[in-house]
Amino acid sequence: MIDERAKEFMYGELRDLRKAVVWKLDGLSEYDVRRPLTVSGTNLLGLVKHLTLWESRYLGEVFDRPFPEALPRWDDKAQRGADMWATEHETRSEIIDRYHRVWEHSDATIAALPLDAPGHAAWWPSPSVTLFNILIHLLQETSRHAGHADILRESLDGSTGTIPSRANAEPASARETRHTRIEQAARGWLQ
Repeated sequence: MIDERAKEFMYGELRDLRKAVVWKLDGLSEYDVRRPLTVSGTNLLGLVKHLTLWESRYLGEVFDRPFPEALPRWDDKAQRGADMWATEHETRSEIIDRYHRVWEHSDATIAALPLDAPGHAAWWPSPSVTLFNILIHLLQETSRHAGHADILRESLDGSTGTIPSRANAEPASARETRHTRIEQAARGWLQ
């Protein structure tokens, strides 16, 4: 019984995180979802593309349930890093639609397997895994990139929040006051 509750909790968290990542693209121009916003080139659409590839691997290939569409291989050095950005030939809708198809494929894997179902993550140092291990890893990975998406979106237009009903819930004046206070504290160390 505890396994099913744990599985449903992790699965629910994963569903919410997926939606939050995709929502971060809403209302932005094509340029803003694609442009590199860090020195390493991190961008919002690239985060979605990256999560698509790796979720398809973790909840597909690892459990011998490969995602039916061709995606770059994890072991192809020429393709390394290609999952982190969108080319000018890839549309936002193609990338998001593929992510949704991966969700459906992953959801079927989660529904079909118990938490102790064995899998094989060939790229891990200890490749013998269970669905439990993979769900924990995907929660960590998706949470990490959802956090990146939060920061990128806020840097673009000041938008904050994890779901539409919580978007920019704090008044702008309160954010500005806090920002000023934090800047003052940081400058205090310069003296």
